[in-house]
Amino acid sequence: MSPASTGAPTSGGAAPLVRSAAASPGSPGSSASDSFDSSVSSGSDSRLAPGGPGYRRMSFALFLAGVATFALLYSTQALLPLISGEFGVAASEASWTVAAATGGLALFVLPMSALSERFGRRTVMTASLAVAVGVGILVPFAPSLGTLVVLRAVQGAALAGLPASATAYLAEEVRPKALVTAIGLFVAGNSVGGMSGRVITGWVAQEWGWRVAVGVIGVIAVTCAVAFRLLLPAPKHFRPGSLRPRVLLGTVRDHLSDPLLRRLYAIGALFMTVFGGVYTVIGYRLTEAPFCLPQGIVGSIFLVYLVGTVSASTAGRLVGRLGRRGALYLAGGTTATGLLLSLAASLPLVLLGLVLITAGFFAGHAVASSAVSKTATHGRAQASALYQSAYYIGSSAGSTVGAMAFHAGGWTGTVGVGLLAVLGVVAITVLGSRAARVAARREPIPAH
Repeated sequence: MSPASTGAPTSGGAAPLVRSAAASPGSPGSSASDSFDSSVSSGSDSRLAPGGPGYRRMSFALFLAGVATFALLYSTQALLPLISGEFGVAASEASWTVAAATGGLALFVLPMSALSERFGRRTVMTASLAVAVGVGILVPFAPSLGTLVVLRAVQGAALAGLPASATAYLAEEVRPKALVTAIGLFVAGNSVGGMSGRVITGWVAQEWGWRVAVGVIGVIAVTCAVAFRLLLPAPKHFRPGSLRPRVLLGTVRDHLSDPLLRRLYAIGALFMTVFGGVYTVIGYRLTEAPFCLPQGIVGSIFLVYLVGTVSASTAGRLVGRLGRRGALYLAGGTTATGLLLSLAASLPLVLLGLVLITAGFFAGHAVASSAVSKTATHGRAQASALYQSAYYIGSSAGSTVGAMAFHAGGWTGTVGVGLLAVLGVVAITVLGSRAARVAARREPIPAH
């Protein structure tokens, strides 16, 4: 096993990735869009780089796409206590307005990534945002919880065209050395969208109710979608692939047979299980005793997402200093520390805990997602789609299981679920470290 199969390189990710022949660009199921890799060795790499023409426009466009995606996807999360009150349901039932959206995204991200291979990343991202914001305008008028859940599921399915297509676009259009930073900026947009959506809905809902609040988010998302389409540079390195099911299944099989990619998918799912559970339930905890905070203040708690913006955008430097495994250990340890601190009955300690949970999660997510894009040698959209599918399955599971644990055992139950997920991240990373040592011992000594 090569170092690339260990779950991390021994240094900042610069070690060459040795792949099997089945994963070569010329293999069945590979996309023609991957042929641009050969330009690196020719010295004529025309892809975008920091400081170069188009890089800032591209970064800001995808940042806005990330803002719109997370603002829409989690628009009901900070409002769950109000939704529970209007429809007379428990936290575990109201949480389906979040789980349905993330579940719809998880189910449709792979088919949408296949469409992006055929019709182009920018086209699919634009269409996805258009449908999602259209549904967002309908959400405030849902007459029942069941209708609200269905609309949210459709919205999540529409948003499925964003995450995998965006990372595939970056892998094709951005130079490899800038890829982690570029994806980190996209993830930072996710954090800003998640934060602003929750803060805005909290204060608007306190005055005018949750329906007006989600309507405001819909209008903001429309603005982001229009700006995204106007700013994003036309792709120069995309080559259409095939929509044949056999080709798609072959590509998926290749990715799932890769031990490194499987570990990265699991890590993304486990990190998101923590995050989904914590932020689905935190509103209930803070509106109840001993805190009894008003809805506007609870929404403002999500300002801690700014920490995630910073930790995601600096993930590249973190990997450069600690290596991929070291960065994942640090992210997991930070998240676990935050979970333990959040058990305190002191509001400042709870807030500090949320800061650490958020920083650890976004750093871990940026490291894992960028590693997927760098590892896949063909079918990058499908590789990213599988990661996103696992990631949002983790979100749905975290939202549902975290709410059930809260119902059964209070905040301690939700924290317990989170700690188990972090333990899974650490265990998977340890397995990668052991595989690396075994591979190193098996490497033949070069002849002199």
